[in-house]
This record gives sequence, C-alpha cells and structure tokens, in this order.
Amino acid sequence: MKNKVIFISGANSGIGKACAEKFAENGAKLILCSRNIEKLIKVADNINKKYGTEILTYQLDVGDREKVSRVISDLPKNWQKIALLVNNAGGALGLEKFQDGDMDDWDEMIDSNIKGLLYLSRHIVPLMIRNGKGHIINIGSIAGNAAYPNGAVYCGVKAAVRLISDGLRMDTVDTPLRVTNIQPGLVETNFSVVRFHGNEERAKKVYQGLKPLTAEDIADIVFFSASLPEHVQICELTVTPSSQASATVVHREL
Repeated sequence: MKNKVIFISGANSGIGKACAEKFAENGAKLILCSRNIEKLIKVADNINKKYGTEILTYQLDVGDREKVSRVISDLPKNWQKIALLVNNAGGALGLEKFQDGDMDDWDEMIDSNIKGLLYLSRHIVPLMIRNGKGHIINIGSIAGNAAYPNGAVYCGVKAAVRLISDGLRMDTVDTPLRVTNIQPGLVETNFSVVRFHGNEERAKKVYQGLKPLTAEDIADIVFFSASLPEHVQICELTVTPSSQASATVVHREL
C-alpha cells in the first residue's frame, strides 16, 4: 500500500474513519470526503500527526452529482492514480413500517447509498482503467441479502449495492479492475444513532446482549481484500458477529 492513493467516502467517522487509519498505517496516501468537513479535518489532522500521511480532504455530499464531478476532475494529476475506491458513505434512516415511512429519509438513503456510489464510481472507474489497475470496494450490508420487517427501503438500497457491484464486475471483467462488496452485520458505530435520528438510548438497545463487530474489524477486512495479489478478487464477503446468523436471527445474553 506504500504511496498508493486511496479514496474513501464518509470518512469522518465509523468504518470510513477506521479504513483511513488502517491504510495510513500502511503507508497509503488518502483522499477523504464527508459532508461534515469539520469532523473530517480533525480526523485527517490526527491521522497525519500519527503517520505523516499525505491527505486531501473534501466537503462532499456524494449524492450531489455536479459536486462529485468537480471534485474528481479537479484532483491534482498525481492524485488521479487512484488505486482503491472505498464507497463507504451511506447508512440507514428510520425503522418504521413501509406505509409509515418518511419519504425524506428514503430520499437520503437512496442519494447516499446508491447515487453516491454510482457517481463516485462513474468518475473514478475510467481513471482506474486508464491507469491499468484499480479496486472498488463497496460497503454494503447483510440487509441487502433479504428484507426484514420495517426495513424495506434500507434493504432495497443495500440490495442495489450488491447488484451494482455484480454488474460493475461484469462490465470491467476485461480490465485489471477488481470489485468487492462487503456485507457487514451488526457493527457498533454511530449507524443506529443516525438511524434513530439521534436517539442514543434506542440505538444502544440494538447491541445489547452481544458483542458486535467494530469499525476496525471491517477496516481489517477492507484492507485484507485490497492487499491480496492482483489476480485474486473477493467478489462478495458477508461478515457478522459470531452471535448473529442473519439480519434477523441474533442470540443475545440478557
């Protein structure tokens, strides 16, 4: 990973932040983006102090097509050789029955999880093809494998991530590019706090009675997938805590 350029979206916290730390520790150069630029700059400063990593930071809503286009086209030439794109920006909002769902929440989930992935990939994949190598790692979810009650739209957007990953892998099969979809189960980050619109008490209950995955666990898997020899491609990887068998089958010690 020494001096390779790694682009990570949603890098101000959680899995994105953990990935930035992991790749910086191994000598990579980072392009980090987030909607929250203040938090992102703090993350970047801490990583730079710790590892001396070269980092570019951008305030970016990945669902904003024009802004994504400008950011990628304006990258300095020596930063356009992106070796790895981690499409991490996304998340869930709300946990209500479909008929009670908030359509603003739906729009935001579609914009970040699907459109953001599409826009970044559409601009970066051609750069990778031109450079003769590259890897796209999409952070999906176990929710993309089967619907569960009160999660129809989130399950739908993560199913889209899975199928877009498959389609992109097919369309680039005659290139040196690799495409990986990582599908975590329960990971304790600010995911549930966001999902429940800041209700921390409700969020804590999601992880009660079990040892969930951490953001660092997922970063280790992202790094492993990216570090394999270039002829080895992990297409899809599903990972859960040992006490979780599926999105809805979880054993809790209460």
